[in-house]
Amino acid sequence: MRRVPRERGGWWHAYVCPAHGVELDHGDLLGGVFPEGGARCAYGCRVDDEAVRGAWLVLSHQAWARHVRVLAHRGERAEAVARLVEYAGLYAELATGRHGEAQDWMLRGRLFHQALTDAIWAVNIGHAVITLAEDSTEGLAGVLPLLDALERAALDARSVLTGQDLLASNYTAWLNAAGAAAGRGAAAVRGRAWDGAGRWLEGEHGLYAHLRVAVAEDGWEWEGSTYYHGFVLRAALLALRGADPAALPPDVVDVLAGMTDALAAIATPGGILPALHDGPYRRAPLALEWLELVALAQQLVPSPALEAVAGRARAELGGADDGLDRELDGWFAGPPLPNRPAPGAVTVFPDTGYAVLRHAGVHALLDFGPHGGSHGHRDKLSLYLYGDSTAWQPDPGQVPYAHAGFRGLYASSRAHPAFRVDDGEQAECAGRLLGSDATSVTAEVTEAYEGVRAVRRVVLGDGHLVDLLTVEAGPERSPVAQLRPGVTLDVQVRPSGELHTTWYGDEVLHGRHTHSPGTTVRPVSRPGPGPADDPQRVRTHVDLTARAERVTFASVYQAASAAPAVTGVELDDAGVLTVSLADGRSAAYRTEG
Repeated sequence: MRRVPRERGGWWHAYVCPAHGVELDHGDLLGGVFPEGGARCAYGCRVDDEAVRGAWLVLSHQAWARHVRVLAHRGERAEAVARLVEYAGLYAELATGRHGEAQDWMLRGRLFHQALTDAIWAVNIGHAVITLAEDSTEGLAGVLPLLDALERAALDARSVLTGQDLLASNYTAWLNAAGAAAGRGAAAVRGRAWDGAGRWLEGEHGLYAHLRVAVAEDGWEWEGSTYYHGFVLRAALLALRGADPAALPPDVVDVLAGMTDALAAIATPGGILPALHDGPYRRAPLALEWLELVALAQQLVPSPALEAVAGRARAELGGADDGLDRELDGWFAGPPLPNRPAPGAVTVFPDTGYAVLRHAGVHALLDFGPHGGSHGHRDKLSLYLYGDSTAWQPDPGQVPYAHAGFRGLYASSRAHPAFRVDDGEQAECAGRLLGSDATSVTAEVTEAYEGVRAVRRVVLGDGHLVDLLTVEAGPERSPVAQLRPGVTLDVQVRPSGELHTTWYGDEVLHGRHTHSPGTTVRPVSRPGPGPADDPQRVRTHVDLTARAERVTFASVYQAASAAPAVTGVELDDAGVLTVSLADGRSAAYRTEG
């Protein structure tokens, strides 16, 4: 039996197993009743407390809002209208003021702890009404108090944010999207033209103003998080329903196109979007969000590179996507703008501090930019490695935020394929780009540890990728280069002193690792947690640990499908790495170009 839950929701990030750090099983979100015996964890736990119940209510209410939107699209009018009227009554009963149980740091919502959660819910409610009203307004008068209340709540919350000079907050994008959806829905029910563009899109605190301050010149949302970047872009695209792409302000189109380009650049050919900084590593609702984003973006600023992202999302959902593409078809009033160009072999985002290198089956991403605010990680000079469909060495993502222990772990330097010194954590800091060209990128960081300079140079070779990490730490210091696989890793020390690694998955990666001559480096392998979708999944972590004032850690990576095969690597005293190839040739690479 399906029914709408009758209680206010809490904070969805509390829906996490306290013992194992995994998101709990959702159960039947449209059943309206918390799982009997407690929410189940993948390891057999059953969790039942006030925070977890409140989190489940968030998930249930959000599922219902999306379900109502789908019902409206499918033409199941009677059911959709009945549920909207039911929610109008429920909202009037429950959301009489700001939520008193929200944490102090939260922008308080009404139906949920956070105003952001209210806004996400309101967007789906508003668009369900808009869709129904395109056919008829019959039965929708009873929803008007809800729509008016949602628009007022969005305006009130946005006023609090902008009063704190937080126009760039990702919350602002969703509050504007919620105000626009609720306002447009109410206007449609009343049979009037919508007059809210000045308030929600064009005004001093509207969507356009938000995008102009929240997105860097290189196209990234300022936090540098894949998830929150897509989060803001999706809100913007939802808010622009019915707009003619050709009539949008040119600078806003440029921002939206740049945001789309950023996702296309980091996406692998198989559709993996690296989970940079805070954001889930993998979850079904996330796949649905990416599918929705791509379906909308392709109608405004189409990018062929994002089709693989949509395909991967569909595969993860296993067909449970509610026909999202068909539902969103015709979202804008005019044809899309011209296709975006495909990314090249090397793409650098100098403001946000990412570089993407694609070559011979290896998709590498170097992280050197600003910390990223509250969603940043201590991950400077991390090097992430992907195949088309395999996350060999990924950014591990993040657990639901309420698990403080695991959240701290996945934000730490220890969890990333970065560098450390003296077994300590990097400071929150920014690196800088030293140079880039058609085949290489070099970046440095000088503030991660006091008195330490680190430089990482990544070069595209002939069928291989070269990684040169140099750490100048001073006397009596212990620099460490870290390998953090997301897959099964085989590690072998060879008589030559080289370390060989094999990274398994849909594609296989081979690594050869060496270091400065005359320096002792201990390749210590130990069990460690895998990516954040399951902290209990064990992977082999490798710490290449030196005791040296200055050391270069040199690695050469090659996809098993690439040629010519790498047969040897040697680093000399002058900092030149020689890579020997199976066809008898060799190539030389300097540590800093």
